[in-house]
Amino acid sequence: MPQTILITGAGSGIGKATALQFLKSGWSVGLIGRREKPLEDIASVHKTALALPCDVTDEQAIEQAFSRAVEKFGNIDVLFNNAGIYTPGATIDEIPIDDWKRSVEVNLTGSFICAKQAFKVMRAQQPQGGRIINNGSVSAQSPRPHSTSYTATKHAITGLTKSISLDGRPYDIACGQIDIGNARTEMVEAMARRNAEAGKETEATMDVDDVARAVLHMAQLPLEANVQFMTIMATKMQLIGRG
Repeated sequence: MPQTILITGAGSGIGKATALQFLKSGWSVGLIGRREKPLEDIASVHKTALALPCDVTDEQAIEQAFSRAVEKFGNIDVLFNNAGIYTPGATIDEIPIDDWKRSVEVNLTGSFICAKQAFKVMRAQQPQGGRIINNGSVSAQSPRPHSTSYTATKHAITGLTKSISLDGRPYDIACGQIDIGNARTEMVEAMARRNAEAGKETEATMDVDDVARAVLHMAQLPLEANVQFMTIMATKMQLIGRG
């Protein structure tokens, strides 16, 4: 039986690239995202893909998505907790409270809801266990300027990862975190355009498929082994030195 993974934010960017990498490697993939069409576009050409359109902040919808995945695939081996947003940058005094709340709702609460459901399924299934991989971003280590909301939520993901790792030990549920820096996605390309318009230096980037292969490596390990934290970034990205 093929191994199974559920991926949030699977309709674009890192999520889509990761979904395609896992499908290419013979996995069954549940595609979670808000927009149905991009998910159906993938599922329509891959028999082992299942489109699960829903919002990660809607706990009932996530429960239903996991139930559909279990019904189709049987067990769930891995969750890639990837969905996230980056609200407009500003110094903290200029950040609207609604932008802060939306960041927390999607980046942190959404990750909590999905991890909660994955943990529940993995604890109850036979054989017991599984793996949760959280997308922390390099902002979990060091902030960009004007990124209070995003950075705070990504630092919180590190705490979530550690807590799940600890609580998952008795049930063979492993949890790791991948911190990603400057993969060429729609979000990074938009940031590059804004920097260019502002006369700022363009940062180095890397192919998003390299990120997908890194996630696959983490997922393929036996449950007795775990990549607790991985940082993958463009070689010339200015992470070292910015924090």
